[in-house]
Amino acid sequence: MPMRVHFIAIGGAVMHNLAIALHLKGDKISGSDDSIFEPSRSNLARYGLLPLTEGWDPDRIIPSLDAVILGMHAREDNPELLRARELGIRIYSFPEFLYQQFRQKTRVVIAGSHGKTTITAMVLHVLQSAGLDPDYMVGAKLDGFDVMVRITDGPGIAVLEGDEYLTSPLDPRPKFLHYHPDIALVTGIAWDHINVFPTEQEYFNQFQLLMDGLAPGGSLVYCDSDPLVARLPDFLAEGQRAYSYSALPASVEEGQTILRTVHGDFILKVFGRHNLENIAGAARVCQILGVDDHQFFSAISTFPGAARRLEKVASRGNSILFRDFAHAPSKLRSTVTAVREQYPEHRLIACFELHTFSSLNLDFLPQYGGCLDKADAAAVFYHPDTLRLKRLPAFGPAEVRAAFQRDDISVIHEAGQLLWWLQGLDNGPSIILLMSSGDFHGLKLGELIETLGYDSE
Repeated sequence: MPMRVHFIAIGGAVMHNLAIALHLKGDKISGSDDSIFEPSRSNLARYGLLPLTEGWDPDRIIPSLDAVILGMHAREDNPELLRARELGIRIYSFPEFLYQQFRQKTRVVIAGSHGKTTITAMVLHVLQSAGLDPDYMVGAKLDGFDVMVRITDGPGIAVLEGDEYLTSPLDPRPKFLHYHPDIALVTGIAWDHINVFPTEQEYFNQFQLLMDGLAPGGSLVYCDSDPLVARLPDFLAEGQRAYSYSALPASVEEGQTILRTVHGDFILKVFGRHNLENIAGAARVCQILGVDDHQFFSAISTFPGAARRLEKVASRGNSILFRDFAHAPSKLRSTVTAVREQYPEHRLIACFELHTFSSLNLDFLPQYGGCLDKADAAAVFYHPDTLRLKRLPAFGPAEVRAAFQRDDISVIHEAGQLLWWLQGLDNGPSIILLMSSGDFHGLKLGELIETLGYDSE
């Protein structure tokens, strides 16, 4: 029987995809938000789910609702949330709700400080190629997927990207603790979210709790090159199993990465040591799920990558423009290293935006030491408004250069200034690498591509 579900803060990346997934399943969906940005706005409008007006209205909460799903963007005193409590309507965070929907399925949770979106996408790509048709939740747009959440009835496989950030205004636990996986993969543990986990030990403890929530008889798949991740098998219960993985052997020839396996050589569409580790982790998961190795490698050779994960967006002759979601130090370092190794003869121009709370915190900033060393030219971008919005102390170029341990870094505050800086450097076979979880304070990618004379991919 269809449910009636209301979303408070429907505009979130996962929230709006979950709303669309339930709508496609036949449920009756309503929602609200005080601001909805692209692509959420267009996606919701396409399915007739975009709220007619922005803002909160307690009259939207009616007794006939079966559930309210609360997004992280809402506050604890949200008037719609207060009305739902008055009426005794069941209130879920989206992780709680997803667990209820996937209880009968084999739950695969991909967690870790980096690579989880890519590995989730890899596993989905292979499982679909193998005809296993999984349900899923993933945090980025993937080629071949119109909606980033899929929910069906009955048993089967559900693959979820496991985020360690807070669940909701009512629940300060990491989202991944709600999923109780049958298979948990952990990529790496590199201290992040300093505003929530003020010490590295507290951050590590969340992954220990993930092990505590592993289903009886469940499996841990872990990257053994990470010393913190390598400690996780010690926290498994009797009957639970651990499977390690490490980067698969490959070579780079004429700008292509070739995977070397006992089943033959496979040319990949992705590159970098971190992706060779990601592929190894995805292979372990798929093996546990019954996919044979040859089938896996044949499918992974056609994997195009996830949006904004070393995504090639434009080119001009031998020059290429990539964008990447890198924001934590471990992500930044692996992305720059991957591009340097893939294109050793090109000039590497790296632009990184300080955008997250951790990256803009002076106590955390030294974690970025050496991250941009392999770039021939480097810029660090941040806008003073971002510091003010996050209520963090201001700092200047000297602090940035000291933290990154590189005196020649250009420190930039405006999108127009970044465009001018790039124009002055892009005069030969170059790789431009834009790295941010934001948008360089309004930098229009299309305008950048046009100004530099590149052709969009």
